[in-house]
Parts: sequence; structure tokens; C-alpha cells
Amino acid sequence: MFEELSLKLEKALKKVSGQGKLTEKNISDTVREIRRILLDADVNYKVAKDFIDKVQEKALGTEVIASISPGQLITKIIYDELTELLGGDRKEIKLNASGLTTILVVGLQGSGKTTFCGKLAKRLKESKLKVMLAAADVYRPAAVEQLKTLGAQIEVPVYSIDVPDAKRTAKEALAEANAAGCNVLIVDTAGRLHVDEEMMNEAAAIRDIINPDESLFVVDSMTGQDAVNSAKAFNEKINYDGIVLTKLDGDARGGAALSIRAVVGKPIKFISSGEKLSALEPFYPDRLASRILGKGDIISFVEKAQESFDENEAAKLEEKFKKNKFDFEDFLKQIKMIKKMGSLSSLLGMIPGIGNQIKNADIDDKALVKVEAIINSMTQEERQKPKILNGSRRMRIARGSGSSIQEVNRLIKQFGDMQSLMKKMNQRGFANNFLNKIK
Repeated sequence: MFEELSLKLEKALKKVSGQGKLTEKNISDTVREIRRILLDADVNYKVAKDFIDKVQEKALGTEVIASISPGQLITKIIYDELTELLGGDRKEIKLNASGLTTILVVGLQGSGKTTFCGKLAKRLKESKLKVMLAAADVYRPAAVEQLKTLGAQIEVPVYSIDVPDAKRTAKEALAEANAAGCNVLIVDTAGRLHVDEEMMNEAAAIRDIINPDESLFVVDSMTGQDAVNSAKAFNEKINYDGIVLTKLDGDARGGAALSIRAVVGKPIKFISSGEKLSALEPFYPDRLASRILGKGDIISFVEKAQESFDENEAAKLEEKFKKNKFDFEDFLKQIKMIKKMGSLSSLLGMIPGIGNQIKNADIDDKALVKVEAIINSMTQEERQKPKILNGSRRMRIARGSGSSIQEVNRLIKQFGDMQSLMKKMNQRGFANNFLNKIK
């Protein structure tokens, strides 16, 4: 979402980077350009003005030391102010150490609210908590069935009733969760296409019934300033605890994400950047500020790798590296691990220096699916001994995977090149160092 904003900011900062010192004129020129960039990105006017005023005040009052360029200093000031604008520190959701934690989820229809409930349930279950979902969105067609489907995927029970009564659903779900000894009850509520009094009153009534430890407003970050306006309306009625930004993998300008915390005064607690149930991240203001400024987010990248990387598999892989026996079986396992981590573009965007370079690159996640199909069309012997892949075997693999013979040949050649590179890395001791860092 922030690629365009990031590119424009980088371009603006380059203008001052080449200058020998900071002056009132180049500071004024830079902040004027940044203000225009923020407004173009649909950042709230007052938020943009306050942000620029703070940056300008700090820049004018800061002495540039010899070892830091003007561009580095301005970038650091903008990074600090962006981090503060986005909330400063990470804000955790409140969980009871003992007893039942109730979480109320509200938002407009189409914001990704029900899917978020499933994602949050999955995340909490992985933290060894016993979770129950309550289907209190009784108006949208198939909303209850959608939540049940999500619950089945992650093996979390979903409480629902046969009559369209949201308040009764919430009340009975609360009793059921207590009786079942659950740690967490997540209540999905009805959304509307716009803010209305009936919707607000029902959400407030459910809040009073379950007395939530945590209430979260889910907002589609692609809806621009409309998202900020609905966030304000919900907060006035519900007084929620935190915000969840969804669809950050979209191509909107990103202004809502930068404005919403400052306008509403409530912290962003989670961000979602995909449809997969694993595509939910805790929100760290400093990390997003770093990504916006094109500096990547290597901490999140490593955390995703650690979540997906099995220690036993790592030990086996290390041994294969040492003996130079990495084969297509191992390659297939690594592809599956990468797919669990998220989309290729989102992962590459976390690596410092790469994010803006890949903006216009054609990064197709379906390429991994194609590679996976080719390897799956090989026999176990062929995966373990790629050298036996002669012409007739390659033709059979191409037919079995729906690929061309050229695609099969290309993959086998690339795999051979990778094996050669790994052999050199192992000889120099690189492989062991890399694996130890991941573990």
C-alpha cells in the first residue's frame, strides 16, 4: 500500500541529501514537498499540517554534526515523527491471566471483520489458549456460515443460534464459553454498508451484555478518509480499545492508515495484508515507519521466518548442506515454508533496500505454485537424484504438471546452479552461519 508514498518521500529526501548543510530554505522546501506528498496520499489535512510543523520545528532546532548528512538527519526526524504519529509503542490486546477474556469486534460490512475474527482466533489458539467464536452477525447473508467455515479450518468452535437475534447469541455464547472453560470468546457483530443508528445501538447493547475486556474496530484501509470518519463515529458510540487495519496489501494511497490513530486517539493493534488466516500481524509503529521510508522491516521478516521454520527440519537441512545433498524434496519443503510466510512481494518489501526496487517488478506468487506442481510430478527417486532426469522423464513431468518442457528444463537448470552455489557457500562456511542465524 505504501510503495507510492515511499518512492515520493525518498525522492524528496534525495534533494536535501546532496546539500552540505541544513538551512531554513532547504528545510522549508523539503517539508513543503513532504506536505504535498502526504496530502496526495489522502492523509487528513490537519494531521498532515501538525506532522509537518513538528518536523520543521525539530529540523530548524537541530545542529548537524559532521558525521551525519542533512538527508540522514531529516530522514531520522521524519522517522521519529512518523513513529509517534502511528502510536509510538506497540499496544497489546488485554488478556485475562485467569478467567474468560471477551473480545468484541465491530466494523462496517466489507471491512474484513469476520475474516479478522478467524485470524485472531487462530493467533490466540497458537498461543495455547482455548478460544470460542460467536456468530452475532445475523443479518448479512451467509455471515454465520462464513464464520463456521473459518472456525472449522482452525478447529475452533463457533457458537450460533437458529434465530436472528444478535443479543441473545452474545448472551448465550458468553455462558457457553464460561461453561466450556474457554480462555477467550471473540464476538463477531453485524456490519452495515454505512454507519446507522440501529447498527450502533445493537453493537452497544452487545458490548453491555459481554462487558468486553477488549473491543476492536476493524477498518478497510483502502476506503481512505471514509475509514477515518466511520472510525470516529464508532468510537463515539462504542468507545473501543483499538483499531485493526485490513487490506494493507491493496494499492490505495495509505492516507487512512497514517491519519486514523491521530484523529481517533486509539492505538492500531493489528494489521492484515492478505486473505490467508495467517496474514495477521501485531502492529509496530516503528516498523511501519521504517517501511514507509524505504528502510525495510527486517525484524518482522525474521519473526515470520522463525514462525515458519521447524527446528528439527533446520537441523536436517543443515546436515544436508554440509554433505551437499540438498535435493528437490528439500526444495519442496522450503517452498511450502515460504508460502506460509506470506506473499513474495510483501516478504521482499521487508528487506532493507529492496522494497522500492521491486515496485514495478512482476513478482508472481503463482510461480511458486508452478514450481511446486513440477516437483510434485517427479517420482521420489527423481527428486532425490536430479541427475537421472533425462529427456523422456522431463517430458512426462511437463505433461503431469501442465508445464512446458522449457519450464521444466529451466527449473532443473536453476536448481543445479543453486546446488553449485550452496557447495561453494558450504566450503566457505556461509551455510552454517546462515542457518544458525535463522535458528
